[in-house]
Amino acid sequence: MYAVHPAAVSTELAQFLDLGGYVWKPVATTADVTAGAPPEGWAGAIIRLDGGDPNSAGAGGTDVAWAVARALREHAAATLGVLVLVRGNALDELTMRDELFDDFCLDPFHPRELEARLAHLAAASNGGSTEIIEYGPLRINLDTYEAVVDERPLDLTYMEYELLRFLASQPGRVFTREALLNQVWGYEYYGGARTVDVHVRRLRAKLGEENADLIQTVRSVGYRLGTYRWR
Repeated sequence: MYAVHPAAVSTELAQFLDLGGYVWKPVATTADVTAGAPPEGWAGAIIRLDGGDPNSAGAGGTDVAWAVARALREHAAATLGVLVLVRGNALDELTMRDELFDDFCLDPFHPRELEARLAHLAAASNGGSTEIIEYGPLRINLDTYEAVVDERPLDLTYMEYELLRFLASQPGRVFTREALLNQVWGYEYYGGARTVDVHVRRLRAKLGEENADLIQTVRSVGYRLGTYRWR
């Protein structure tokens, strides 16, 4: 179960957690960290600064948030992963507080990014081994969000990485542009199919001429990574 602060969880965060299948519980104060802890202990924590209101600038809200983060550190196992949601203009709040959190995500958050960061924290907390996707010359490290082709690091944007990772996780399978928009960009994205075409074109350019055909176009359908092989 995840501890989520503040207790007045925003609609978008509650929707993300519920749709993602996360079991969570709001934590309002430091007392809730102990009194509300499940028998098996907290699986992780999400601390949203400024009382959960992206337009709020009240220092009091951040003081409570950091106190809750400190209480989680003191109460829970040392391996507990704490993620902080923070607005871009409040990044100074993170300074000199490295011991209170493990990762942060800019707020408003992108659901795919938040999902990836929580998965990374969960793997680290459980002492899991590094997850790697390999297909031919392509190698993707799911823990570090790095991709290399022919041992050459690829300089990818977050969405380029997510698209490549998704295609590589199911090589040979054809996805329509609409399916890719839904699976990679998420339920909240309303962009057109051209978004996928643009990102595929950029990925092919970064893969290089010799590896551009790793991402194949299936005419009138969509895209796939690699070649389908009958079993």
